[in-house]
Amino acid sequence: MEVSTFAGKTVHEGIVLPSTGEGHVTLKLVNGYNVSHPLTEVFSLEELSSPVESSSTSIPEVEFDQTLPLVRIIHTGGTIASKVDYATGAVVARFEPEEMLAAFPEMASIAKIEAVKIGNMWSDDMRPQHWNQISSAIVDAFADGATGVVITQGTDTMHLTSAALSYMWAGNGQRPPGRIVLTGSQRSSDRGSTDAAENIMAAVHWAAHGPLPDGGLGDTAVIVMHSSSDDGSCVVLPGCAVRKSHSSRRDAFRCVNSQALAYVSNAHGKMSHQIMDHYKPSYSRDITTSSTSINESLRICQLLAGPHLHADVINALSGLDYDALLIHGTGLGHLPIEDAMGDTPENIALHKAIGEWCSSGRIAVVSTQCIHGPVNLAVYSKGRAQQELGVVGHDSNTGPDSALIKLHYLLSIHGRNFKQIKGAWNENLVGENPPNLQS
Repeated sequence: MEVSTFAGKTVHEGIVLPSTGEGHVTLKLVNGYNVSHPLTEVFSLEELSSPVESSSTSIPEVEFDQTLPLVRIIHTGGTIASKVDYATGAVVARFEPEEMLAAFPEMASIAKIEAVKIGNMWSDDMRPQHWNQISSAIVDAFADGATGVVITQGTDTMHLTSAALSYMWAGNGQRPPGRIVLTGSQRSSDRGSTDAAENIMAAVHWAAHGPLPDGGLGDTAVIVMHSSSDDGSCVVLPGCAVRKSHSSRRDAFRCVNSQALAYVSNAHGKMSHQIMDHYKPSYSRDITTSSTSINESLRICQLLAGPHLHADVINALSGLDYDALLIHGTGLGHLPIEDAMGDTPENIALHKAIGEWCSSGRIAVVSTQCIHGPVNLAVYSKGRAQQELGVVGHDSNTGPDSALIKLHYLLSIHGRNFKQIKGAWNENLVGENPPNLQS
């Protein structure tokens, strides 16, 4: 197809898709991207080949070395399990587990692979019940002799799932019998820039050959993704202290108040790993073959501290069935609750509303919007005022995303018991609250 563009005449070659709009023509290019142009800008359109129908829907079998460690892939969906629907041009989640094995045959040299499917969902659609479903599938995998599991899911909420699994398997002071690894991809498998193959190969390698988890070092559940925009190296990140920090880069995930545990290298299909010097498992915890379930009916409201946080929001929530508040405070964890200039009565109203919330027996926790760094409510007077109101969070190094999951976990096992939750909040349950900040 020859078209007119701002840069002059351009030639595109690809597969014709249903147009994105009336009077347009849309192509799927070889690099995986779609391009659309108005028909008025098209000089010529040449058909290079006729549409080809799929000759077979069968999936070739992959043979595995039975002497290799058993790794079970638990499939939930996401970009790593997506491909192009040429009827619409959209990327859809529709890989079956068998298709994934056929798409990445290199895994056969790393481990003996089994696969189960929980669903085909985008990660932003996941809820607490899915964490329980995934954990139940992990229990089954270990009971069947798997040395490790790999959960494939969308990356948008992968750090929440990894945190949930960390608390569910090790929050009570124990450790799982094998490795729990989460991976995904930023680019779908049909694109030339896909990171899917390297990510899943690295994840399977760690699940099969990495050290057993200690449980208290952030290694209960780990995320394995690209360590940079280039191929060749993936990073093993602590699942309880990580977040997705970029919407599209292949190295989107970053540690929060923690450090990477290891790196997995891919040298022309030969996998190896390097463990960081600071990562030294002691294995002092007992092994558990089951996990703590998350209470699926809990409701936590997240609020953002700032000039638009008002008392009527807290008051409205008091009349609804919410169990706790997690407020992302500014800086060290501060809230707008003081009227220093005598012209912000709304701050005084917020101070009162939070106090009434806490005195009613409900839980309010503050984290920080800064992502990195501690919550410290002892530096400034307003922080001490927040503690007097009953706000939990002081002296925590837990990142804001992990804080949400930690709160959910603690509510699941302690209910609205303020004393128990406050006490556990300052503990380092799974590596989420290290005594010394790391970067």
